[in-house]
Amino acid sequence: MTKGRLEAFSDAVIAIIMTIMVLELRAPEGPELALLVPLIPVFLSYVLSFVFLGIYWNNHHHLLQAVQQVNGTVLWANLHLLLWLSMIPFVTSWLGSSGFSAWPVALYGVVMLFSGTAFLLLSRALVALHGVESQIATALGRDFKGKLSLVSYLIAIPLAFLAPWLSCAVYVTVAAVWLIPDRRMERAVRSGPARE
Repeated sequence: MTKGRLEAFSDAVIAIIMTIMVLELRAPEGPELALLVPLIPVFLSYVLSFVFLGIYWNNHHHLLQAVQQVNGTVLWANLHLLLWLSMIPFVTSWLGSSGFSAWPVALYGVVMLFSGTAFLLLSRALVALHGVESQIATALGRDFKGKLSLVSYLIAIPLAFLAPWLSCAVYVTVAAVWLIPDRRMERAVRSGPARE
């Protein structure tokens, strides 16, 4: 089974998720600049989630560049990832409208944790399909950044009940770490066709 339909479908779903998020942003009722101040948490949560979705889209693209085919397991693993990504607009809205209160901050971390776990499972399904000597297996390696992100979310979730802003700082740090370009997949793709 080729990967083209999976890529196209995933791109469309992520684009829709981003669109839903921006539609949640509401303009103030009046023309005064001061009316924007209460919207700062809403805007900040939107930016953070947009960055996370961009990171997932970028990494998903690179992941699929290093594979030649998909199977049923990969399709379900991809749908599992899209399920958790589709929850991001909900938690983003609650996070921003609550002004970064404990429960919304914790739930945001839960969705990030499950999204990261789903991406890890998708990666592992692709490695299982292509083999441990494949380009994708070589490119992923131990996936230290991915595992560190999951541990960071596990710390940030309970931390939300003690210091929500520290949890948010953890989320921002994870996003910043992923903004640094990860060249593993690009190097693997440049090295030649995947070995099946």
